[in-house]
Amino acid sequence: MDSAAQWLASYDQKLARAAANAKAASETLSRMSGTATSPRGEVAVQVGPSGALEDIRLTPTARAMEVEQLAKLILATAQEAQRSVGSQVVEIMTDYVGDGPALDFVKQNMPPATGVDATSGARPIDNDEDYFANPRVIV
Repeated sequence: MDSAAQWLASYDQKLARAAANAKAASETLSRMSGTATSPRGEVAVQVGPSGALEDIRLTPTARAMEVEQLAKLILATAQEAQRSVGSQVVEIMTDYVGDGPALDFVKQNMPPATGVDATSGARPIDNDEDYFANPRVIV
């Protein structure tokens, strides 16, 4: 066999491995989900591998909450579930693609930590300037 034929055979093997890895990654990712429950259990959510909501469960306690507070709680709980599935996706993709531009792209598209208290919807105060720029209102 000449070198061109060997190169082509080697290239075909690499393509076959890449296709098999892509199929395995796709199958693994399709089975993933992230779940989260609010701190006091009023809200539970499940998201799929893309972070899209698949299920929301509200307890009677949640139904008695003020609408704005419940909305913030649902949002914070959903974001926690998205971060959960996001970390799973990064772990799986690390196994398939290793460190590099492809993994960096996956990481860049993960939901960021919000820093929002799931109970009150308030952001933590990091410093005095933030406190005076964004004072908390106590009713």
